[in-house]
Amino acid sequence: MKTNLADIRKDYSSRNLDTKDVLSSPIEQFSLWLNQAIEAGALEATAMNLATVHTTGKPTSRIVLLKGIEHAEFVFYTNYHSHKGEDIAHQSLAALNFFWPELERQVRIEGSIVKVSAEESDAYFASRPYGSKIGAWVSDQSKEIASREELEKKVSFYQNKYPEGSTVPRPAHWGGYTLKPNYFEFWQGRPSRLHDRIVYDLEGDIRWNVYRICP
Repeated sequence: MKTNLADIRKDYSSRNLDTKDVLSSPIEQFSLWLNQAIEAGALEATAMNLATVHTTGKPTSRIVLLKGIEHAEFVFYTNYHSHKGEDIAHQSLAALNFFWPELERQVRIEGSIVKVSAEESDAYFASRPYGSKIGAWVSDQSKEIASREELEKKVSFYQNKYPEGSTVPRPAHWGGYTLKPNYFEFWQGRPSRLHDRIVYDLEGDIRWNVYRICP
């Protein structure tokens, strides 16, 4: 039987959110929600949708993993030559979206992205599992490849070049980015689609304005 997508509905009713309930810092509020999502067993709680602007002007997005919150900024790692790396080099403005259905919550974050230092990228790369380090050398991320076999041949090549137990250096084309936020929206699902949406909007790099917006 074909499912009628218009008939799929879920009413949210587990929690509520108000401006008087949130913390003064959006980073602290986000950290609180993230920890609650982890404690609730949310699947891939650190997974976030990263939306960027393609060099053609088209919006594009993909899921990446949050790897840290440093100096009130959101850190992730990837191949600098990937599509997202090219997008960020072209346009530094980007957006993140976290969705935790287990808690009926979503967080939207907007801001600008820059690379982290080489030292920070080196330190994180050194902490990765061996297979992930080899994968960073193997994959020309987002580029066309003829077959899976070609990829596996490259795996063998780099495994021979950097045997397990040896030091695998970080490729120059791989490293971290950090998004400096200027806008947050905390969304809490509520009944009848009358959701709670609380915004933190940065004013002049010094003060967060906090207010409610319509669902």
